[in-house]
Amino acid sequence: MTDKNTVKILLVDDEPGILAALEFLVKNEGYQVFTATNGEQALALAQELVPNLIVLDVMMPGLDGFQTALRIRAIPALEDCRIIFLTAKGTMQDRRQGYDSGAEIYLSKPFDNDQLIDAINELIEYG
Repeated sequence: MTDKNTVKILLVDDEPGILAALEFLVKNEGYQVFTATNGEQALALAQELVPNLIVLDVMMPGLDGFQTALRIRAIPALEDCRIIFLTAKGTMQDRRQGYDSGAEIYLSKPFDNDQLIDAINELIEYG
């Protein structure tokens, strides 16, 4: 059983309201939570923190989520980091691109809180 308060989760979304809701939801589950509002900030924080898991939006200014995930996957220190895409982009092509860029799970917005928490818990517990 994983000790949740030692697990670092990085939440990345350019919408302040969504980021605040995600932060509340994930902190309430007992995890350490860090936030970023764009891909560049997420990359810098990920290299500094080495999070266990990143919840990543796709549509962001500058570096989008797909590009961010590809860059994270290219950093050896982050090879064990799990990625969940949480995005409004829900076509089959988007999903394929999400998995191709390194995500373990791809969830579409609007999302179910329980579904997201279940996905986070599953990846943290079982990788």
